[in-house]
Amino acid sequence: MSSSPSSRASSPESSSPNSSILTPATEGFSLFDDLVITSLPGSSECDEYILVVGGLGYIGSHTSWELLKDGHNVIIIDNLSNSFRSVLDRLRSLKKTYFRSTSREPSLRFYEADYRDQPTMNLVLNKYSFSERTNLYKDGITVEAEQSRRSRISGVIHFAAYKAVAESIQQPLKYYSNNVGGLISFCSLLSDFGVKTFVFSSSATVYGEQANGTGRISEEYCTHETTSFIDAHGQARTTQGGCTGLTNPYGRTKWMCEAILHDLASADPEWSIFALRYFNPVGCDPSGMLGEDPRSLASNLMPAVVKTMTGESPVLQIYGADWDTRDGTAVRDFIHVTDLARGHLAALATAPKCKSTGAGFQAFNLGSGMGYSVLDVLAAMEAVSGRRLPVQLLGRREGDVAVCIAEPTKAATELSWRTEKSLEDSCTDICRFLGMSPTIDTVMI
Repeated sequence: MSSSPSSRASSPESSSPNSSILTPATEGFSLFDDLVITSLPGSSECDEYILVVGGLGYIGSHTSWELLKDGHNVIIIDNLSNSFRSVLDRLRSLKKTYFRSTSREPSLRFYEADYRDQPTMNLVLNKYSFSERTNLYKDGITVEAEQSRRSRISGVIHFAAYKAVAESIQQPLKYYSNNVGGLISFCSLLSDFGVKTFVFSSSATVYGEQANGTGRISEEYCTHETTSFIDAHGQARTTQGGCTGLTNPYGRTKWMCEAILHDLASADPEWSIFALRYFNPVGCDPSGMLGEDPRSLASNLMPAVVKTMTGESPVLQIYGADWDTRDGTAVRDFIHVTDLARGHLAALATAPKCKSTGAGFQAFNLGSGMGYSVLDVLAAMEAVSGRRLPVQLLGRREGDVAVCIAEPTKAATELSWRTEKSLEDSCTDICRFLGMSPTIDTVMI
């Protein structure tokens, strides 16, 4: 790569030359003047699409890329509040290269919009809906014709939430408004268009303090109805529907959204909803074209490590060296972002079966089941990059927990999904994204 991603993303970019303004029938209606669409050739208008909201962000862009590689037509909606238009260009380049020797290339469409903007979202969804006429016959004569609306959007993946724990503590209303209020309006609109397959990006933060001392935590520790199960120690347990020990507003918004989606699926059995509880995504696509490059200041560990590696930060600040762990630093389940992205495809593939069995709402952990401390991650990155990083030990950060590790068995059993990449792979791919030469190279996929 000729320049680092951070240098490319130092300022907002102008619209792609292939972009055009999408306006409604009443031309010049200013409400839609900022709605931008980039449409790439390669598919019929009769084909189905996956709608990815927040699809140019870190996890969203990797999931969009995995969908494209799998042959899905993709619609991305993103307001670029925490991402850059250059990510779209990279996706286009990756797609062109990947499908250069095939006759059928999936479609990639982009709309610059906020998912909370109801008139704009209505316009987008309407573009992908169509009327279907069904004739009813009696004695060979048409006696009635029914008109119904159908959508070419077969599923939605939601990445449009705010996600910084520290910011959520400082600005809780911002998080409740976007994450919870936005979800309610969005699902109501999707329901109007008959789009009822929904993959929600949830978080391990819904487990709160329960994650401490439980080893690998299973989905049953946070449910939305009374659930009986056998824990990892062979003990019978029962959890009541509700939340216990949530440590920050961000985690509460994720739990609230799950509860709302659970209730929605219970009330309307046509919905098939997957809440994917992420643990700690790290790494980049092996191509070096996609990575974690937010506009806002990232508060999680790996972006802080990267900023120290590149000299943007003089020292890596580690919050808490007195946790009850093997080296005193917090322990997390780190999952390669490509593995995480593939989990969304696994959920979509399972949706038809869930509809037939009536399993309306389901929660799944997406993690490796292995715990690494902050110092483990630091050591892995130093080994791969060949660089020593200066460290400053600080006090614990508000809202953190000591240990959070996934029990991934349910996803393996019901989604046929499991992680394939290691922490070393993650560090190697990050170095490639940064344009650095890793001391340990891995095979590119």
